[in-house]
Formats: sequence, structure tokens, C-alpha cells
Amino acid sequence: MAFVLALAACGNEKKQTTDGFISDRMIEQTIDELLAQHGDDRVAWIRKGVPQVAALWTQKDGSSDEFKAFCLEHFINDAEGRDKLFQSLSRNFEAIWGHGNQVTIELNKPLNLDWGPLQPVDLLFAGYSAGAHFYDDFFQNRIAFITILNFPFWSLEEKSSMAESWTRKEWAYARMGDVFISRVPARVSQEISRISTESDSYISDYNIRMDQLRDNDNQKLFPDGMSLITHWGLRDEIKSNYGMEDALPKQEMIYQVMLRIIQQDIPQMVINNPEVQWNPYENIVTRDGQTQDFEREPDTRYQQLLNNFNAHKASDNYNPNYPTYIQRAFDSGLELSQKEVEELFVELVSSPLLKEVGALISQRLGRDLQPYDIWYDGFKARSSISEEYLDELTRGLYPDAAALERDLPSILVKLGYSRQRAEYISSKITVEASRGAGHAWPAMMRSQQSRLRTRIPESGMDYKGYNIAIHELGHNVEQTISLYDVDFYMMRGVPNTAFTEALAFIYQTRDLKLLNINVDEPNVEYLNTLDKFWGSYEIMGVSLVDMAVWNWLYANPNATAQQLRDETISIAKEVWNQYFAPVFGIEDQPILAIYSHMISYPLYLSAYPLGRLIEFQIEQRVQGKNLADESDRMFTAGSLIPQEWMRNAVGQPISNQPLLNAVEEALRNL
Repeated sequence: MAFVLALAACGNEKKQTTDGFISDRMIEQTIDELLAQHGDDRVAWIRKGVPQVAALWTQKDGSSDEFKAFCLEHFINDAEGRDKLFQSLSRNFEAIWGHGNQVTIELNKPLNLDWGPLQPVDLLFAGYSAGAHFYDDFFQNRIAFITILNFPFWSLEEKSSMAESWTRKEWAYARMGDVFISRVPARVSQEISRISTESDSYISDYNIRMDQLRDNDNQKLFPDGMSLITHWGLRDEIKSNYGMEDALPKQEMIYQVMLRIIQQDIPQMVINNPEVQWNPYENIVTRDGQTQDFEREPDTRYQQLLNNFNAHKASDNYNPNYPTYIQRAFDSGLELSQKEVEELFVELVSSPLLKEVGALISQRLGRDLQPYDIWYDGFKARSSISEEYLDELTRGLYPDAAALERDLPSILVKLGYSRQRAEYISSKITVEASRGAGHAWPAMMRSQQSRLRTRIPESGMDYKGYNIAIHELGHNVEQTISLYDVDFYMMRGVPNTAFTEALAFIYQTRDLKLLNINVDEPNVEYLNTLDKFWGSYEIMGVSLVDMAVWNWLYANPNATAQQLRDETISIAKEVWNQYFAPVFGIEDQPILAIYSHMISYPLYLSAYPLGRLIEFQIEQRVQGKNLADESDRMFTAGSLIPQEWMRNAVGQPISNQPLLNAVEEALRNL
């Protein structure tokens, strides 16, 4: 370890100097005195830690001489002392982050749960961040500097080069070094939290009253009471109609709604409003047969995205290691560079196999492909089963959240867990009825519950809600394993959100099995492969749009919401024309811009297609094995960097090739 550290220090010495308040000369003096005090065997730790402390030390923290005195006093030379410091930091951070997370959960419940209309004060409470002052406080009391000095930050490149040689404790030390890599003021953090809450509320309450839609013949196509959240509910309704006789008119109408949302010429008065009727084809609003004047939604969708950009950009100057939000999302968040992710996605969406799969879908549909067929769901085994039947079944099983929570142990037993292990994991999960589409909220300390949230109307959980619930259960199981069963708290979690998405997808594909429905389909394995391939194609295209929009925002930081709207639509069409038009035979479609994640979860979308690839590689690994045992084995590895986690879990890095090979085989056999 010392040898590897020395090599890293020699190779990165220039990178770790600073032009800030502490001069390079003072940094070198401090390093020299520490080396004289502790010897050359600690040269790597010293040469890495001291410049990183200096990079974040300001005049308010003390003079240059005080900086040097601090480093001389607080650098820990012996392994035992360093380990004691690590244990103390870990224990206290778990308490702080855990209780802070619990405060956030409680304050956000009116926003996240189905508690009825929101009060203005609910949004104010939800926008409060209990941890906003964490960095201010811990730099002020110098605990942050003690941490940086003794557990320095390692770049993604350095972690990759040393991944195979590090012990578990050394990995945990490296994760401790990831805690204080920036010094974002509390006011900036609080603003990010406030804007995030506003955009999440905007999306959570953005419902389209489907029973109030009318076609050009003034016909109603959807049942009374149907209200769908954008984009999730609208997309899932398109999916659920494949294989049904009256599917096409419904899908066409939903597509028109999506276009109005993207273009922001949707009437403001039809959003969440059961009192008016709307023809999305002609964009006409009526009330009791009388045409109504209206104002369009005033680019609110893109203003929310712009607000998120401005809030995150405000923290750029306080992040010396990752000076843009794009870098923070990829190099730090995903621990994969944007270039690496983009190349992976472009490789798949450029595959010539897509034309063959598209032709097969067109043949199965008996018509030309339409833009909304990016969500073609006919490869799934459930496509032959009536949605009404599935709704009736799930409503009977799960009339409320408590019924699902009681059934979690039985569900986990069906997924391969022993009864004892299933009850243990279930005891760490609380089920709640969601206001939005649904999500899984993790615990942050080993005495708290993770939260499974999905939509559960008064009539009971319909199949869409159940399908989402099983997806979220996958997240909750990962969250439990990777918090309670890892060896070090600092190694909790997974490399990035794509890995928790992978297990969620694996659970979601088993939803019918968990309902004791066995579909007699001889080609089910091949069909599942094509379904995953087509789904990856769609979400990778959306992710490429998301990345391009953020690149444009950084190039045009003073853009207005209207300019952002026009550019987002333009980018969506460009990505469509390059990667989708050759398959669909239709150009200039903006549909890839519909995803709500772009508005309320900045640069999160890439996690989904990465999760799809990881899911496929894990599925290949677990064939013939017990899924539960394999899940425990893989996810107790904790937060290694992605490619190292994959090598340990499945024996190879993240790759398109296993999926592409399987698609070729599926096409040969179908």
C-alpha cells in the first residue's frame, strides 16, 4: 500500500498544489516539517493530504502559520491512531447523516405521501435542508480539515489504478476521503434543496385528467376518474395498451398530450383540472360544451430545469475537484466519466440490430412504427394478459399500504430468501402510499427504515402501482443489504444509482411470478432479451438528450426558459434523427424530451440505461443460481467503484456486448 501511495503521490504532486490563500511555499514547508517529524514512510499521505487541506483553507480559518501548525498537530502517523480516528468519524457521521435524513423524510411527507392538498407552508418545510450547514459547521470546527489531512481524496483515475490492491479497510479510508472534497456554503446548499423541492412538487402534482380528454369527434376514450402523472403515468398507459383492440386511438391521444407538454402550448387550465374538457389534437378547451379561452403553460417546465441548473452552477466555484455539475454527476456521482457513459450509449443506439428489432415490432403490430413505439411493451409476457384482470387481482391483494407491507416476507421468500432472512429484510422496510409515481427512500443509519412508496388509490393498488412497488422493493432490498450487512459504514451503498436500479429492474421483471401467474411462452427468454434491448435503446436516447441539454446550458448560462425550451426540442429532434429515424422511418420527433427526470432529477437519467446493462449482466450471472444468495453476495461489496464492483460480481466490466450477443441469438431463433 505504501509503495502504491508513493507512486500516486509522485505522479500527482503538481495537481495537488493550490493557488489559493495558502501559498505553494507554505505547503512545501509544512510537508517538509511533517516528513522530518514522521519520516519518509508517510510521504504519500503527507504529500496528498496537506495540499488538499490548503485548497479549502480560507483566511477565515486562520493565518498561513496557523495552517502549518494545524497540520503538524493533527496529522496521525501510526496505523492504530488513524484507525481510531476513522472509527470515531464513521460513528458520528452515521448519527448525523442518519438523523438528518430522518428529519428530511418527516418534513417531506406532505409532499411525498398521499395526504391530500398541499399547504404553502408544507413546501417551505420540505425545502428546508437539515444538512445545509453541515459543511460550514465542520470546516469551522476543523473536523473537515482533520478528515482531509488523514484521509485524503483519491480521484477516479487513482481509485481505478489501485482498485485491485486495496484492502476493504483501505477502500473505506478512501470513501472517508470523499466526504470533504468541496466547501459549498450553507446558503448555496439550502438553495439547491429549495429548488429541488419546488421542481419535485411541480412534477408530483402534474396530472392529466384522462377522463376529460376528447378526440376530434368529441369522444371520451378513457374511463371516469382516470388521472395520470406526467410522464410516468402517460408512458405506462401507452405501454399497457399494446395488444388491446382499441389501443391505437388511445396511444395517439396520449402522444398528442406529450407533445403539448414538451412544446409548452398545453393550456394551463387543463393541468389537474377535472372541470374542463380538452382536445389535445386541436388544443381546444371546453366547459359544458362552450369553448374556453386559455393561456398556455408559460414555459414553467423549462424554468424548473433552468432553476436547477442555476442552483447547481452556483456551487461550481466551491468544488475544486469537480468544478461543474456535469463532472459532479458523472465523475463523482456515477464514478464514470461523461465521455465513457456517452460512448457506451452511442454504441448501443447505433447498433444495426435495432432495425431488425424495429421491423419485428412493426410486423407484430401490423402497422408502421410510430414515435411512441419507443415504449413498445409487447415483448413482455404480461402483454397477453388483460390489464383489467391484473388490476382486479392486485386491488384484491393490496387494498392499502399495510397489506403490501404484511406481504413483503412472502414476496421475498418467492424471490429465494429463507423465511428468517425475508422477515429480517422486511422488518427494515416501511410501505407508504405515494403522492407521485413512487420511489424508494433509503435509511442512512443502521437503526432506521427504508421507505417503499407507490400510488395506492382508495380502490386499492392497481397493477401499475404494484409493478412500481416491486421495482421499489428491489431498491429497498439493496438499501438494506448495503447498509446493514457491509463491513464498514463508509462502504455502505452501491457504486452509483445504476446498481440499485439494476436490482430494482430484476425484481420488476418477476412481478407476474410473484402474483403466481405463469405465462406459457416458449420463447420467453428471447422475448425478454428483446424487451431489455428495446428499453435500453429508448432510455439511452433520452439520456443523450439530457446530457446534451446540460452541455448546452453550461455553454449558454444566461439562457431564458424560452431559449432552453427551443434548444431542448431541437436537441431531442437531433438525437431522434441520428439514432431513431433510421429505425422508425420518421424524422423530427421531440418525444425524447418528455421525461420528468430532466426537470426534477438533474442528470439522473443515465443511471437507468446503465442499470439495464448491469441488470442483464447480473441476470446472466445468476442463471441456475439462487437470486437471493447472489444478491447478498454482490451487494455486501458496498460502494466500490463501478468497474471493480462488476469484476467482483460478474467477472467483467459494464458492457453492451453481452446484451448485443443475446439479441443476435434471439433474432436468429424468433
